[in-house]
Amino acid sequence: LPLTGKKVLITAGPTYEAIDPVRFIGNHSSGLMGFELAKTAANLGAEVYLVTGPTKLSVSHDNIHVVDVVSADDMYHSAQMYYDTADIVICAAAVADYRPKTVAEQKIKKSEENLTIELVKNKDILKTFGDHKTHQFLVGFALETENEVENAKGKLKRKNLDAIVLNSMRDKGAGFGGNTNKISFIDTNSNITTFELKTKAEVAVDIFNEIIKRRYA
Repeated sequence: LPLTGKKVLITAGPTYEAIDPVRFIGNHSSGLMGFELAKTAANLGAEVYLVTGPTKLSVSHDNIHVVDVVSADDMYHSAQMYYDTADIVICAAAVADYRPKTVAEQKIKKSEENLTIELVKNKDILKTFGDHKTHQFLVGFALETENEVENAKGKLKRKNLDAIVLNSMRDKGAGFGGNTNKISFIDTNSNITTFELKTKAEVAVDIFNEIIKRRYA
């Protein structure tokens, strides 16, 4: 198997940023893409560390170690623990860019007409990994709505990635929530491989085929 003896780190799912004990800021990521990537890597022989935000999904595989997290900060600290020894790192999680500056200790009562919540920026996990990259093959995701390829290439360069997986929100069946995805795989030489709409399980296989071609062929 091509990834026998290799370690793969994958982030998956959304993050939830607390407002008070019962409310949070989140997004619609189901985590399915990250979970399918983890299964594919494990089936290719890798030891997989899957750091996942809150999802309804579960996976049972001897080669997959699941680390459950809630917030972007949790995800950063947990993923960082496995980063240095990882051979391949895929950041498929939809991490919240911002979090509330303060978290109310009690449930916020409905009183005023308007409620203002001040947000502060979360740590950019992907960029931090890119800045500290040594031997890892680092892959990010870009979910774009306009100038898709240019924006994805910009992110690839800015964050010092080896490749980026582009989803366009314009493509029916791509992105959050569903069982399918339509991707383009872009590497540092601006090689773009575009795939048809497929199930996320099939997309995961395509992504690893592209990584293996570039790193282990």
